[in-house]
Amino acid sequence: MATECRQDSLDFGTVEGRSVVGAFDGGVISSDAGALLLGATDRAIRLIGRFATCFTDRREAESIEHTTTTLVGQRVVGIALGYEDLNDHDELRHDPVMAVLAGKLKARRKRCAPVAGKSTLSRLEHAPEEGVAFAPPRYHKISHDARAIEDLFVTLFLEAHQRPPKRIILDLDATDSPLHGHQEGRFFHGYYDCYCYLPLYIFCGRHLLASKLRRSNIDASAGAVEEVARLVAQIRSRWRKVEICLRADSGFAREELMAWCEANRVDYVFGLAKNERLVAEIAHELEAAETEAKKTGAPARRFKEFMWETLESWSRKRRVIGKAEWTKGEANPRFIVTSLKRALASAQTLYEDIYCQRGDMENRIKECQGDMFADRTPAATMRANQLRLWFASMAYVLMCALRRIGLAGSELARATCGTIRLKLLKIGAQVTISVRRVKIALASSYPGQQIFALAHARLRRAAA
Repeated sequence: MATECRQDSLDFGTVEGRSVVGAFDGGVISSDAGALLLGATDRAIRLIGRFATCFTDRREAESIEHTTTTLVGQRVVGIALGYEDLNDHDELRHDPVMAVLAGKLKARRKRCAPVAGKSTLSRLEHAPEEGVAFAPPRYHKISHDARAIEDLFVTLFLEAHQRPPKRIILDLDATDSPLHGHQEGRFFHGYYDCYCYLPLYIFCGRHLLASKLRRSNIDASAGAVEEVARLVAQIRSRWRKVEICLRADSGFAREELMAWCEANRVDYVFGLAKNERLVAEIAHELEAAETEAKKTGAPARRFKEFMWETLESWSRKRRVIGKAEWTKGEANPRFIVTSLKRALASAQTLYEDIYCQRGDMENRIKECQGDMFADRTPAATMRANQLRLWFASMAYVLMCALRRIGLAGSELARATCGTIRLKLLKIGAQVTISVRRVKIALASSYPGQQIFALAHARLRRAAA
């Protein structure tokens, strides 16, 4: 009679005559030991503690098991580790590394874990807007200050620089956050062919300065003036002499935004939607490009700059650069509008070396949404979904700081957040807690030991 295996035993065949079996009985082991680097990064930039001060906790003090700082840190680190759902934290609350990061190895209550589960975290994210019209006061246990959170992103950006730069370029872009339920503010967007939100992102290089959740039944530039005005005011309060330039696609080439820039010493380089009048302006250049392309068999392009104004929407003439390109057997005209003077950049340089670099922002958005789950907005209210977006954005900022401080010059210096998570954070380790110390025995076969040690040393120096 065959011997019955335990229900939790897993059979993996045989090797050299020996049966290979597995079971989830290894003891106190974590698969996320690399998250200790996230803790070291937080000590270097002080993100989680300041993020937690943006929340107001009205719970009864004697009944609190998990502080707001613990909740906020757990959520940010969890997203950085790849756990986008609150349900994941019902198991993660028993993870010893999460307990170490929270600075709390044992819960006060017998039935609690060192860190919070999904129900407590849900109260953090789903607190309704205050006021009798929204919900009774008994539900307003934990609330957040939206403006303080928005300002913190800019503060972290400013602190990431040892000295003020001479010039910065702020990239603006709107993208879709698909919806699969009946969330507040749900609308169908024809371009994206789905029900979605239309969040506004603002980056400076790899630094995330703003992530604003918006309904999708609006123009792509809606609210951009208010967001840019807030950012510029905060940046110039610290860097008074910095030159600021906005860069975005044609969805932001609107009179209101351009006029604001011109009135506030902010430059801009925006894409400009083509039309028959604009194409006719570069007809001669298109003809020359076509002739060259047919002669050489390779794509050809010409550039022309001119002063331009619309028939009705613009209040003044503005500098426009037209790219007359012939490629793949057809014309491919493109246009940009800018406030930058000719002395700063020629037409070709302005288009190829300045405007086209905005494409890198697409990669940053992919990191936020693909690696940090910023497009996961399943909550019923926009308020809760905006807070989820900020948690994902803070996780991105934390990972970006790890990359900037700990991984500079290494093979992961330009890696995506997803690659850093896979190669640096997902490490198996056995955790032993004694009276005098917490020993975390990392996997001896881990291939990234040198880069892990390098990042650890750099982060310790930065925190000191």
